[in-house]
Amino acid sequence: MLVESPPEQRAETAPAPPTRRAARAFGLLLSVVLLVLVALASIAIGAKELSLGQVWHGLFEDSGTYGDVVVAERLSRTLLGLLAGAALGLAGAVLQALTRNPLADPGLLGINAGASAAVVTAITYFGVTSLSGYVWFAFFGAAAVGALVWFLGGSRGATPVRLALAGTAISAALYGYLQAVMIMDEAALGKMRFWTVGSLASATNSTITQVLPFLLAGTVLALALARPLNAMAMGDDTAKALGADLNRTRALSMLAATVLCGAATAACGPIVFVGLMVPHVVRSFTGPDLRWILPYAAILSPVLLLGADVVGRIVARPSELQVGIVTAILGGPVFIYLVRRRRTAQL
Repeated sequence: MLVESPPEQRAETAPAPPTRRAARAFGLLLSVVLLVLVALASIAIGAKELSLGQVWHGLFEDSGTYGDVVVAERLSRTLLGLLAGAALGLAGAVLQALTRNPLADPGLLGINAGASAAVVTAITYFGVTSLSGYVWFAFFGAAAVGALVWFLGGSRGATPVRLALAGTAISAALYGYLQAVMIMDEAALGKMRFWTVGSLASATNSTITQVLPFLLAGTVLALALARPLNAMAMGDDTAKALGADLNRTRALSMLAATVLCGAATAACGPIVFVGLMVPHVVRSFTGPDLRWILPYAAILSPVLLLGADVVGRIVARPSELQVGIVTAILGGPVFIYLVRRRRTAQL
């Protein structure tokens, strides 16, 4: 259900006082420090215990020992978590601004469902078994669904309500298809089940190299949309009066979210709630200005994703829980809290 932003969030984003700008900038710096600490923890802590000496040796010396191999794997995993987390956070923030729904996430427009359906199809009908093959199918599925949602939502006449309804309908149909294929093909069920829960465990340098151009392009586009999306938050008539091109902004926002979420989902599988929780929390202390929301979301979303990944490695030693399961466990209660708090505020 579409949730309109409260009137105070639709007010024009006035220049912040110097003190508030300084506080935001200081908070952004603290967020970067927190991200660095979590990234180091992701390299140092895992399902297999290593001493700090082994971790240091694996990072800065290349001797091919067991510890070095483990650290190299964790480094790739951490880099992918940084990229995917930033992409999901930015996609969520853009979609919340586009749909004017502070509880929206990339799943609202069917992007996750499109990527998942494409990968399941590749495994079942084309015999694709490698992660490098998943990447391109997942990205194509996300892009195809993004284009279909834009078309069904009215193309140049698209509105937030139409886009949300089209995305919800397509998601329901695709998830039904996913369940049917999984039931019918027992041989591929294990691989599909592992991929569809979302995981960073299969991260490789090759995967990072393949998705990096898409993630960089999507990030630049999302950050460039901050001002026009700020104008749209004040309502269509006001945005037009300020010179914003509504159709172009909506189309580019859909493109940015599709590229970011499609690439992240292609590399990691569908990971839920990251794109919902972080932008919503960030908005509570930055205000509605996307010029601050987007950078904060790009930094703090990897903190959540990598932190959840570290927790998943610790709680199930010597095995591990996939990060998608951990974020779902964390995100469910948070989502209920956000909905209840919003309903209370509207009463």
